[in-house]
Amino acid sequence: MAYRKDPALSASQGKYWGMFICWLLGNGCLFGFNSMLTIEDYYIYLFPKYHPTRVVTLTYQPFILATTAIFTYHEAKVNTRLRNLSGYTLFFLSSFAAIVLDVATSGRGGIAPFVGICIITAAFGVADGHVQGGMTGDLSLMCPEFIQSFFAGLAASGVMTSALRFVTKAAFENSRDGLRKGAMLFFSISCFFELLCVLLYAFIFPKLPIVRYYRSKAASEGSLTVAADLSAGGIQNCLDPMSEEDPACVERLSTKQLLLQNIDYALDMFLIYILTLSIFPEFLAEDTGSHSLGSWYALVLIASYNVWDLIGRYIPLIEQIKLRSRKGLLVAIISRLLLIPAFYYTAKYGDQGWMIMLTSFLGLSNGYLTVCVLTEAPKGYKGPEQNALGNLLVLCVLGGIFCGAILDWVWLIGKGW
Repeated sequence: MAYRKDPALSASQGKYWGMFICWLLGNGCLFGFNSMLTIEDYYIYLFPKYHPTRVVTLTYQPFILATTAIFTYHEAKVNTRLRNLSGYTLFFLSSFAAIVLDVATSGRGGIAPFVGICIITAAFGVADGHVQGGMTGDLSLMCPEFIQSFFAGLAASGVMTSALRFVTKAAFENSRDGLRKGAMLFFSISCFFELLCVLLYAFIFPKLPIVRYYRSKAASEGSLTVAADLSAGGIQNCLDPMSEEDPACVERLSTKQLLLQNIDYALDMFLIYILTLSIFPEFLAEDTGSHSLGSWYALVLIASYNVWDLIGRYIPLIEQIKLRSRKGLLVAIISRLLLIPAFYYTAKYGDQGWMIMLTSFLGLSNGYLTVCVLTEAPKGYKGPEQNALGNLLVLCVLGGIFCGAILDWVWLIGKGW
């Protein structure tokens, strides 16, 4: 079944407003979980024996990976609108649950509250499994600026949480229960932000002319995933009488065929994130030694990564320095593996300046290469294929993140845990 494109729709009207909303939606996709990572000093204080930063990250990964894998397998039949709204709603409920748990336990440590934190982390993972692949697939069939803005928003969530953490640490450092007050402020802001994302995606985004244009175009090419979004945007699902006579409108490459044609892009995304997550954030938070910055050191490193990751995601907007070559991307990404010995020897022998510089480069290269791959890969495909490819690449990202989070434990060898 395919639908007619509405010729009255514009391919550019509302573009900048759409980019801003995509940025906000990307921000909301990771704001809650980034809040948990950024207040790691609070959780280390509550649960000093459980390596909370590492355990929280490792708990998160299987749930997001499994959820994304299920949706990727069934992506052609999934209601994208329901998928994304369910994810953002679960983000809101999980952030609220973190506040309820802390209030119910009066900010005490112990195994029971720690298990509760892990359950909330798992809920964040399920929510992200709904949203990240769903939004990437949806935006892959639109203009490249939308997907760039969404992934810039993902990075911006890290910058915003890091900035807020500096403010709350400075404001509450000398007060009683200062760490706890900062954590509660984080999750309160997270609740507000996730609710805003639900409203934006439900009522504003689908009605933008440019969004309606691209979704109508995808439907005319045989996409079934955008039907609910078209209805929300006020477009009736008018069947195209010519579609059954034109097999090109409904035929598409299978997921397996798309993977085989884009195996280098899939490997790119996997390698980018297996390296990044084997270093960030756990190694930076726990294994870089003591320096003159004291308790601020880990926060400075995480903030440096987040800021340069965000900058890196905007650099590809400069066409002259955007890397488009498939071989060039693969060579650049494999070259990043040299950062592993660089971090090892810098942590062992270098001072904090060198570590901050390396961390900044890790973030810059992560953001730049991510956007280069995700904006180049969907080109030349029809809407349903772009949606499927977007889901596939996010699955590769999450596979890399999961493996990287596991490999991060290798840094503990010889440390007696």
